[in-house]
Amino acid sequence: MPTSISPADFFTPPAGVAPAIDAVVDRALQRRRLVGAVVLVARDGQTIYHRAAGLADREADRPMTEDALFRLASVSKPIVSTAALVLVGQGRLGLDDAVDRWLPRFRPALPDRTPARLTVRQLLTHTAGLGYRFLEADRTGPLARAGVSDGLDGARLTLAENLHRIAGVPLMHGPGTAWGYSLATDVLGGVIERVTGQALPEAVRTLVTAPLGLHDTGFHALDAQRLTAAYVNDDPAPRRLRAGETVTPFEGAVGIEFDPARALDPTAFPSGGAGMVGSAGDFLRLLETLRTGGGPLLPPALVAEMGRNQTGDKGPPDAPGAGFGLGFSVLHDPQAASSPESAGTWRWGGAYGHSWFVDPRRRLSVVAFTNTLYEGMSGEFVRDLRDAVYAGLGRTGDKS
Repeated sequence: MPTSISPADFFTPPAGVAPAIDAVVDRALQRRRLVGAVVLVARDGQTIYHRAAGLADREADRPMTEDALFRLASVSKPIVSTAALVLVGQGRLGLDDAVDRWLPRFRPALPDRTPARLTVRQLLTHTAGLGYRFLEADRTGPLARAGVSDGLDGARLTLAENLHRIAGVPLMHGPGTAWGYSLATDVLGGVIERVTGQALPEAVRTLVTAPLGLHDTGFHALDAQRLTAAYVNDDPAPRRLRAGETVTPFEGAVGIEFDPARALDPTAFPSGGAGMVGSAGDFLRLLETLRTGGGPLLPPALVAEMGRNQTGDKGPPDAPGAGFGLGFSVLHDPQAASSPESAGTWRWGGAYGHSWFVDPRRRLSVVAFTNTLYEGMSGEFVRDLRDAVYAGLGRTGDKS
């Protein structure tokens, strides 16, 4: 696989793909649901659609470019999860290792103070019983009282201190008994540090980004001039996200505290679940590496395990028909999801305005990075883009 996307990777796409996707992107920009976006689509290892649209920085009138850098938020999770799987493939870490084997002081308990045993697999599948501060009902929840950072704010903590605070909060449920989106990938980052003896940014670089030539991806912006501005949906148009602003993705949750400047701070603690910065092209390369079997990072058997639904019917409550694999959701019932995606499709997103999916059966990878939350993560743009991709390829086309 080449180390970077180049014009040689592109070929003439199916006739309906570009018009269908262009219409979705243009509509989102015209209706002022997005400020800017980069959309990449690969099939059979070839990039069949690539477009940078809108503005990277509206106030500076800076156009979006395909090499723009984005605050990845939860797009960090599959990258850090892949790093952990590389250690598994090397025989240095076990999926069913107890977390306290590697982090002896990380021993959270159930609400009745009963000790609990968490495993690496449960961290990867978000079944460990941990929570997220932004999902608490208000600012007096247990994670908030403990001063836990979700990895998107400007908290002046070390990773070790944040893990200490997380461990002091009772688990939400017994490990392995339920699915709950959580700070588990931040804890996984601590495990990776202990196994490798390296700080998490160095470990992820050694295990994932350097072998794949992902030169734009790290725990802070490696080229500040290419970093996009951050916007939040508002009426009549998105407005620039303010430092320290809290924005909720849905009713009933206090919401995420954002500090966009964190992406420029190399001293900010490395949040494995939300702290990375990168480009759409880099992330597509990672997805395609996994889709095509994992080389040179992972053996195919581990990629298959990563993309296997590990949680049955337990999964994201807002994603009918989806369970969870090792680092991302896995669709097991397209009919329940009302989706044209094939069973086995991988998907996740990021709060700063990103979505992506891989349909292994259709040999398809799609990355859509935007600078507008939450439209680019969970708005109508995400659904419309998905439908446009499949409509352009032909829903009843070859699925062998």
